[in-house]
Amino acid sequence: MMRKTIIAPLLLASLFWAMPTTLFAQEEIDEEENIDLPEALNVELDSLLQEWNNKSYLIPEGDCTDDGVNPEFDKETYIHRLQRLPNVIEMPYNEVVRKFIDQYTGRLRRTVSVVLGASNFYTPIFEEALEAYQLPLELKYLPVIESALNPTAVSRAGAVGLWQFMITTGKQYGLEVTSLIDERRDPIKSSYAAAHYLKDLYDIFGDWTLVIASYNCGPNNVRKAISRAGDVKDYWKIYPYLPAETRGYVPAFIAANYVMNYYCEHNICPAGTNLSASTDTVNITRNLHFDQLVGQCNVQEEEVRALNPQYRTSLIPGDSHACTLRLPTASMAAFVSAGDSVYNWRATELLTSRREVEVVETSGRKGRSGGTWVTVRKGDTLGAIARRNRTSVAKIRRLNGIRGNGIQAGRKLRVR
Repeated sequence: MMRKTIIAPLLLASLFWAMPTTLFAQEEIDEEENIDLPEALNVELDSLLQEWNNKSYLIPEGDCTDDGVNPEFDKETYIHRLQRLPNVIEMPYNEVVRKFIDQYTGRLRRTVSVVLGASNFYTPIFEEALEAYQLPLELKYLPVIESALNPTAVSRAGAVGLWQFMITTGKQYGLEVTSLIDERRDPIKSSYAAAHYLKDLYDIFGDWTLVIASYNCGPNNVRKAISRAGDVKDYWKIYPYLPAETRGYVPAFIAANYVMNYYCEHNICPAGTNLSASTDTVNITRNLHFDQLVGQCNVQEEEVRALNPQYRTSLIPGDSHACTLRLPTASMAAFVSAGDSVYNWRATELLTSRREVEVVETSGRKGRSGGTWVTVRKGDTLGAIARRNRTSVAKIRRLNGIRGNGIQAGRKLRVR
């Protein structure tokens, strides 16, 4: 999870750091240290299976048998496999990495199966965003440890979405967060925001392992750890000086890269995937309720919510600004064909936020002198005020010392 916001871009060039590479990184690690799993990987499996994409399109893999047996391999095998990955980011082996691999391939193997299936929905989005910023594609596995590929995930600290943006960082990278919209939940927009953020972090540190650590605990904490380690720009040297969660974060990322590529060697069967039907998007410039789509466009509410996770309620607030609506292609065709009838359907019942409310002033308000007072509204005339309060223009003029017909909105007038 991202806990800190990035520093101003103007400082990036001056903070560029190089870090020496290491093939092995185990001598600095306490092998008996207890390392917690990232929060997302402790999520209940049932909650992952309730996600609409997973529930609708994941199926048991027919040609794979998971007998629950997790083969054991020696250290050299793990080292060899990690070095074979076609990655730019360094993937060294050590006992902490091994502990995470054992967790993924052991008690979390069913979760890994679901994540492997769900990756078919999200990996193309991640790769497009990373490629747009010319970033290493292996960063597509960050959301595995951030959210277990749950687009509605919310951490204890308040980070949200596949990439677990905190609200401040999300807004800084262009994600709208209001009472009605939270674009941290939008897989596409949040992926491009995350790619931008990762690119900025690389401009600071010049090393991907430090970038990954910064993504978890913020660049300031990484800088502090580097300083405490004697200005050594090596993640595995600054490891003891990092926050506890971050000490497990990079090893978890390395282990995620391992298991997402070598799951077959551990007899893990990925959930099969029937990819969802094609979808289309359109900009909405009027308020629209999900129930109006359900009632007029042959689509289920759960599907509307899953395809538009950025909306925190059932309202798409198009009146405030243009908002994106994503629907299955057939439902989008029905929406376009229906035109205004979608917006008009049960509008008075569903769109209940009133644009204007009249203040009842029939009896007015009595002041200290016992008279009745009213407030002039925009567009009011003396005649209108007199009619509302069952009095005469002449009396209002006399009580308030008015000559002529000119009155100003907001003025209080005595009418009795």
